[in-house]
Amino acid sequence: MHELGIVLEIVKQVEEYKISNSIEDIEALVLQIGELSGVVPRYIEDVYPMAIENTSLSKTKLIIQIEPGIGKCKECGLSFNLVQNDNICPLCGHTKWDILMGTELLIKEIHAKE
Repeated sequence: MHELGIVLEIVKQVEEYKISNSIEDIEALVLQIGELSGVVPRYIEDVYPMAIENTSLSKTKLIIQIEPGIGKCKECGLSFNLVQNDNICPLCGHTKWDILMGTELLIKEIHAKE
């Protein structure tokens, strides 16, 4: 499970951001995870409490937003959700496409306490 390593790196980056911006408390951390990223959101949620334990983020809430995996059919040009359609264009049945979105894993927002 590589999710623990990912979360530990995110925690490190957020703590550095917190220090460099003189932020006293962070209430929530919003992660955007693409359906095609290879990262399992449930595993991120499972390891998050362990990753923030004994850190300055120990009371920080985790919010995960799932970004759909969208592809564009190379045959007909339709943009569609690859996951929901088993990588098959629902319009023409073609199986060759370009990925438009859904591969990202990023820190989308940091909610600081005012």
